[in-house]
Amino acid sequence: MSFMISGLYVSLTALFTIVLSYRVVRLRRINKVGLGTGKNPELSLATRVHANFIENAPFAMALLLVSEANGMPIILLHAFGTVWLVARMLHAIGLTQGQGGYHFGRFWGVLLTWFVLLGLAVANIGFFLGL
Repeated sequence: MSFMISGLYVSLTALFTIVLSYRVVRLRRINKVGLGTGKNPELSLATRVHANFIENAPFAMALLLVSEANGMPIILLHAFGTVWLVARMLHAIGLTQGQGGYHFGRFWGVLLTWFVLLGLAVANIGFFLGL
């Protein structure tokens, strides 16, 4: 069995992980902080953006992979994968620009992330139940 579609989104997720990780590393070098955030607000935000991404990515990617294995239609796999990536970009931009407070991107990024996780989880439960 091939997992070409989920493989695409897992790979794009990995690349975005590198982008977010690089932001943290760059700020640590600039601020000469080897571990933690050194109480630097910009580094704290970059660290939380990266951490929040890492907290959600394994579930989203596992659910997408299992959905493909369960036979989810291609269009839905692409829809969930695309919404996932857009959601995480919105969240990263929103958390950064909003400096930890309310921001349109952060709000919609979280909401769309939950939509993807919930939608894929419910779909996989439906596959299990034969619905």
